[in-house]
Amino acid sequence: MVSRRQLAAAFALLAVPVVQAQPAAVDLDALTRQVMDTERAFARSMAQRKHADFTALLSEQAVFFGSKQVHRGKAAVAAAWKGFFDEPAAPFSWEPDQVQVLADGTLAHSSGPVRDPSGKVFARFNSIWRQEAPGVWRIVFDKGQPLER
Repeated sequence: MVSRRQLAAAFALLAVPVVQAQPAAVDLDALTRQVMDTERAFARSMAQRKHADFTALLSEQAVFFGSKQVHRGKAAVAAAWKGFFDEPAAPFSWEPDQVQVLADGTLAHSSGPVRDPSGKVFARFNSIWRQEAPGVWRIVFDKGQPLER
């Protein structure tokens, strides 16, 4: 049987306000710079012909839209893109000109022009990045889109 003292203690606990932890403030400007820098490092991997550096920035769940099929998973994307790294010169280049980060700092979208070896813009890329650890961004979705003619 429950005593009056136990009931009083139980009701007292119910009356205590629940304090929820407030999330840490997100510095969107700093996160935007991180994603911009990560996207530039991703592009640099192509320019410097470093497939391992490219692969290191892929999320395990990466999904890349190719011209003929969708590649799912880090290993599949790395294998599908390996051919782009085989020749001495990069077959294309890209650079971000837009980055937006979610208010909670977990996902970001980057976009920018894709250029052929002569520097002519022929497409635009759109990528989604996920912050997998503080300051560590990995690409989860990527899709290039030819320019409208």
